[in-house]
Amino acid sequence: MGARRRLRPRHGRLTDEALAAAVSVVVVVGSLRSVIGSREEPWAQTALGWALIVVVCGSLFVRRLPLAAAVVSVVATGVYYVFSTYDGPLMIAPILAVYLLASKGRLQAASGIAALIVIGTALGTLSGNGDVNGVALFMLAGWVVAMVALGWVRHSRRAFLAEAERRAAGDERLRIARELHDVTGHHISLINVQAGTALHRFHRDPAQAEAALAAIKETSREALRELRATLGVLRQADEDVPTSPVPGLDRIGELAGPARAAGLDVRTRIDGADGTGAPVPTEVGLAAYRIVQESLTNVVRHAGAANVTVRVERGAREVLVEVADDGRGAAPGEDGAPAVPGNGILGMRERARALGGDLTTGPGPDGGHLVRARLPYRNGDHR
Repeated sequence: MGARRRLRPRHGRLTDEALAAAVSVVVVVGSLRSVIGSREEPWAQTALGWALIVVVCGSLFVRRLPLAAAVVSVVATGVYYVFSTYDGPLMIAPILAVYLLASKGRLQAASGIAALIVIGTALGTLSGNGDVNGVALFMLAGWVVAMVALGWVRHSRRAFLAEAERRAAGDERLRIARELHDVTGHHISLINVQAGTALHRFHRDPAQAEAALAAIKETSREALRELRATLGVLRQADEDVPTSPVPGLDRIGELAGPARAAGLDVRTRIDGADGTGAPVPTEVGLAAYRIVQESLTNVVRHAGAANVTVRVERGAREVLVEVADDGRGAAPGEDGAPAVPGNGILGMRERARALGGDLTTGPGPDGGHLVRARLPYRNGDHR
């Protein structure tokens, strides 16, 4: 995405320079009759005219000061038509300058200079210049207005694309942050609990301490595996990326093992699997897996629970996920106010909303804490 941002401005500069070069060629070729045809003015006057042509065409290549360049182009063009006997195509240069100014987002300035071009030409016509009649003046006004409009459309399109890229980059950063939080937060929380258990039981119950250390080893291995798989999407295309199946409903049962090692009695149940063999959409299965993973992490860290029930119901149009525990529930905030949801809960809600579903948390009907998520299939079914 960053490469596209760098390439697009460069492409825009090349386009503007190509337009300026094309107009300069047209102006030069159309003005050659002043030096190769019959003489209608002194050579000094012709030299002044060509100097003005160089100034006008050169101003089209000035990018840092587009307003000043447009003003110089218009003024020099006006001086040229007043002092030169030859009526060349120089007028198209300030019209292009107006377009370039509008494409930089300077709509009011471009409109003002466009009005100056039309008014100046009209004054020349009224003063007795027979080369521009009323019809030509009307057509000139139409061309100038059209170039201002085209320049503004180009600017608006660039602004829209830049905003779309900015939003896409923000969404991508949020998605990566959510994945890293879910992967590392769950495993590190379990490692922290198991390390505390091992430290507490090291002298009084060496067997339990050894079991906790074994759980730490297994959990850390799983954390590294998932972290490598998640970071793989950030690698460049020419690097070797580790591949592994995206976790889904079929791996939810694996989450119970580390939680049990932390002292929880975990019961899992997956209902509603039909006999068609049609898989749940990958994004739905991943969201369900991460929601269960984060919920178990919160139970281990905060709930003080002994039992947890994980229920996943797979329907024809959506997956329902419930994680209920018998702990003390969410701790209140200061002054007894409701606790502010942490990053984990916010991440779970974002996952559900991204699929068009919802997630609620709160006290369970039998006490403890309950997390309930509804994850619909985007196309209305599971095929």
